[in-house]
Amino acid sequence: MEDLALFTDLYELTMAASYFDQRMFEPASFSLFIRNYPPSRSYFVSAGLDEALYFLEDLRFSPDDLDYLGESGLFKRDFLSYLKKLRFTGEVYAIPEGRLFFVNEPIVEVTAPLIEAQIVETFLINTVGLQTMIATKASRCVHAAGSRKLVDFSMRRTQGTDAGMKVARASYIGGFVGTSNVLAGKAFGLPIFGTMAHSYVTSFESEIEAFRAFTRSFPDNVILLIDTYDTLSGAEKAVEVAKEMAQQGVDLKGVRLDSGDMARLSKEVRRILQKGGLGKTMIFASGGFDEFKIKKVLDEGGDIDSFGVGTKMGVSADAPYVDMAYKLVKYNGHPVLKLSPEKQTLAGEKQVFRFTTSKGKLRRDIIALRDERLEDGEPLLKKVMREGKIVKQSSSLSRIQKIFQDEFSRLEDRLKSIERRRCEYPVVLSPKLKSLQSRTIRKYKREELGES
Repeated sequence: MEDLALFTDLYELTMAASYFDQRMFEPASFSLFIRNYPPSRSYFVSAGLDEALYFLEDLRFSPDDLDYLGESGLFKRDFLSYLKKLRFTGEVYAIPEGRLFFVNEPIVEVTAPLIEAQIVETFLINTVGLQTMIATKASRCVHAAGSRKLVDFSMRRTQGTDAGMKVARASYIGGFVGTSNVLAGKAFGLPIFGTMAHSYVTSFESEIEAFRAFTRSFPDNVILLIDTYDTLSGAEKAVEVAKEMAQQGVDLKGVRLDSGDMARLSKEVRRILQKGGLGKTMIFASGGFDEFKIKKVLDEGGDIDSFGVGTKMGVSADAPYVDMAYKLVKYNGHPVLKLSPEKQTLAGEKQVFRFTTSKGKLRRDIIALRDERLEDGEPLLKKVMREGKIVKQSSSLSRIQKIFQDEFSRLEDRLKSIERRRCEYPVVLSPKLKSLQSRTIRKYKREELGES
């Protein structure tokens, strides 16, 4: 991984410098969690952990980094000398990628000397927050599409190259079959997909000549974009080209719709294809799709086999951020918390236990203390780093996707709804965590607010 130690907010470093001055090096535990559901959401899909762990394992300040910080005039020489030797030496518990989690549940807990644990906050929120947001959005698109396959078409509309790569990865975790992003295909081993653009069609003397040229170049993987001039006319030409291909012993794989009334056009294109003997030819649709448009088109009877989902998924258009926070929960052996209105935190190192019904459906979660053991509950937070080193190699993306698909199949349908959220999955605190919370709140009210 490239050198990213300075990928942090300035206040992380100014706090670290003050901690250094006060010789505050004791162990600190921080929880990473999401405070609230965005509109119409009832769950989250864990994603981004893999990159976060590699960042922690490789954390170091380069000579150029230290020169830059020195030139800022903000930091003392002895603190910069300390940063020169700084490495992440702590431990991390986390919910594995692909698992579902819910509001206020810690997705990651970091324990390390205070400065180490503090300065990684920005990267963890940025990386885990973005990929979790996208994997969750992608899963909603997949749910809306039913058995139909979805491909990530978002790269040209994501906010920068880094986001384009992360969206391709996270959407695959959320159930997409692949991406148009060739670099992501190489980097992550994702299946890559693509057809042609309207500029390809308009560069030829005629639409049908464009179709014929493409079939000569890629005879075994032809999906023709048929809406450049008129969708139904394009479909008729696709049938003609398909018949020419059949004489060469190859089949037309599909046609692509990218504009217009998708429900109506897809049904009419299907009739044209069937009339031409192409009953098995795929209809692929793209153009402004997300879970809401997919549902609308299918509810209107759209006859579509697969979707290219781009802009609205790649930026999570209806919910473009998650309210993720990284808060200190324990320092130097003592539980700590915030009392801020609507932002109160849960003290102490924690574990999340998941309980299921006799049929395997997700029933409820209990947030407990790290050292608790709850009978019949599955502990979700796994130790993934020890003494600054990753404990085990990460799973393949196909394995992570299968983990998601298995767990999502066990979530009640009412919690998968893409409409306005009707209910929340039950998450409660264990009696021991409640007791610790009460004691800690009383302590702060007595010591900080002077209450008896």
